[in-house]
Amino acid sequence: MACHVNKGGTAVNTAPLDFSQRGFLFFYKGDAMFIIHSIVTTLVLNLYLFLDITDFGAKLLLAVLGGIYFIAFCIFPSFSGKYGGKLKILHCGNILLTVFLTTSVFSLILLIAMITASDVSAKTLIINSVIVILGELIIFWDGMIRVYCVSTQLGIKWRVLGAVFGMIPIINIILLIKIISVTGKEYRFECAAADKNTDSASLELCRTKYPILMVHGVFFRDTKLFNYWGRIPAKLEKNGAVIYYGNQQSAASVSDCAEELVKRIKEIISETGSEKVNIIAHSKGGLDARYAISRLGADKYTASLTTVNTPHRGCLFAEYLLEKVPEKIRLGIASKYNAALKKAGDTNPDFLAAVTDLTASRCSELNESCPDSENVYYQSIGSKSKKASSGQFPLNLSYRFVKYFDGENDGLVSVNSMKWGSRFVFLQPQGKRGITHGDVIDLNRQNIKGFDVREFYAGIVNGLKQKGL
Repeated sequence: MACHVNKGGTAVNTAPLDFSQRGFLFFYKGDAMFIIHSIVTTLVLNLYLFLDITDFGAKLLLAVLGGIYFIAFCIFPSFSGKYGGKLKILHCGNILLTVFLTTSVFSLILLIAMITASDVSAKTLIINSVIVILGELIIFWDGMIRVYCVSTQLGIKWRVLGAVFGMIPIINIILLIKIISVTGKEYRFECAAADKNTDSASLELCRTKYPILMVHGVFFRDTKLFNYWGRIPAKLEKNGAVIYYGNQQSAASVSDCAEELVKRIKEIISETGSEKVNIIAHSKGGLDARYAISRLGADKYTASLTTVNTPHRGCLFAEYLLEKVPEKIRLGIASKYNAALKKAGDTNPDFLAAVTDLTASRCSELNESCPDSENVYYQSIGSKSKKASSGQFPLNLSYRFVKYFDGENDGLVSVNSMKWGSRFVFLQPQGKRGITHGDVIDLNRQNIKGFDVREFYAGIVNGLKQKGL
């Protein structure tokens, strides 16, 4: 992953991923047997048309061979591809759906041609049509089940749309093409990522001197069921990194969360025997880490701090809301949030304290009282959304408000607020989407054109390794 860094400390990521596979249709790329599968499957499904004009021996032979091929194709649509597991299932599902779409068109054309032929009986046409429909349904559901089970990029949106509108003509074709396109792009993206991972894993590019402590942002917790950092930790560990998590409360004041982080750091040092940790902190987690380093003595145990889309200068939007929303409503919302956060695992959640510490005035106070330590290497990462629709709910709603008060932002935090330390890395991939507050930590597991978040973090951690940290 290439980033260009200037003297001002700004890095812009503009390098697209290199996809070597190019293909036959705009929505399907990559399998060399695609054309053959489409032609042969069309002939097999319409075999009854040809059986009607052949002798019994030929009929039996063609029927047996056609049946064997159809069963084999439905079970093993492709033997190509060097990756197994979910990638293999995804690839095969994509092929099945693509072949379903093309063979449906080919069969329809063949049927129309046969209807115009005077020597084909109505009985033959009806029986053949029934066979084609049953065969196409098998191919369709075989492919759809596979991609629905393993695809990450389809998300809830396209799964729901496919299920709800799947029976509506024209719309279902448009949705099918979209599903084929999404899963095909996902397969190629993940293959490219896997190739890079295979090439670099043996080099242990992410094996830093000190373990990595990943610190989450506000309103989230570290859980085993859903990793806050998406696919990033697995990538780093594959390349030699030793990963730990902050485990602080999801909603509490900066000072309270900082105390929890100090305790966590000491636990890691005791467990590993390492003298220090490298902290990578997202959003409010960056403020928590800075407070722990500057005010609570964690500087003795911290080699570096990398903040990711952290509101170092606060959010004017948050300040405006706290000022304008009536106290009764604020307390009511806080009470409901605190009750929900307790159920999620927080011991002493404080919604209002967490939000208040994100305001511009409170962050200004924190910056004055928390000077950077000379013993810690500080760097920061930032990104921005290019439009409101770039982010999922609620970022698609908050983007315009934050832009009005704070300027260019990632859906929550302004770009100017993210800059901290001796190096600032600004992510701006090609395209109209941008990178949101959630994208930058792979929260939604979405692949972004021209940007692999896993490769980016591997580069960041490798940079720490190069510095001897």
